[in-house]
Amino acid sequence: MERPAWAPPGIDISMPSVSRIYDYYLGGSHNFEVDRQAARRAMEFMPGLPKIMQANRAFMRRAVRYAVAGGVTQFLDIGSGIPTFGNVHEIAQAASPEARVVYVDHDPVAVAHSQAVLAGTERTGVVAADLRKPREILAAPEVARVLDLSRPVALLLVAVLHFLEDADDPYAAVAELRESLAPGSLLILTHASYEGIPLSEEDAAGTVEVYRDIRNPLVMRSGEQIEGFFDGFELIEPGLVAMPNWRPDGSEGAAGGAADEDPYAFSGFAGVGRKA
Repeated sequence: MERPAWAPPGIDISMPSVSRIYDYYLGGSHNFEVDRQAARRAMEFMPGLPKIMQANRAFMRRAVRYAVAGGVTQFLDIGSGIPTFGNVHEIAQAASPEARVVYVDHDPVAVAHSQAVLAGTERTGVVAADLRKPREILAAPEVARVLDLSRPVALLLVAVLHFLEDADDPYAAVAELRESLAPGSLLILTHASYEGIPLSEEDAAGTVEVYRDIRNPLVMRSGEQIEGFFDGFELIEPGLVAMPNWRPDGSEGAAGGAADEDPYAFSGFAGVGRKA
């Protein structure tokens, strides 16, 4: 298997990665054939996966602009994946030149590519770390260099918590991050769920099985379980909703408004909470 020039040395390009599969769904070029094969297998069960990812990105952009409009200009994006057009720092810094962003991921390709994309970009940083170890994230020198944790921060956990199994205690990880955030900080979150998918649970489970096969189990949680991640945060209107229904503004094209005709865009949940 030929190793592309952009692939960091030492990574196993024979094993699919969720961040590279996500990149493929979004039409990116930083993925390997093994990732494309896994993505196509998942799409055999759930053909609307790219539409779900587009709705996810559109929500993220609206939530980042909401944060900046409310005076929150610091962002900690955990499970950030491979930077694609319209990423957090681009949206945030277009809205406020003072915005500061730290990207965190445990995928070496995502980290290496983030470092390359951000080279020379001020007020940004990249950390190689895992959401399962929040203390390591908070103690990272790049976090201290770029962010002031005594002031409000928008914590992004977008399409990442569903890759943490219950045994990983994701609620404890989120609680530990919350405790380190100043009052007025925001939690911006999306999560996969069987609720809202325009398929039977049995059919959708085929996609879940593909992720299990590549050793990245996809954990589908109910709306009630997902709302539990907002403990200690006050959910901002309209609450925990399908991604296109969170403050649609019509500026994102088809994936940005609740009038979106593709039913797949309404799969799973999105929400923003504020720490009192």
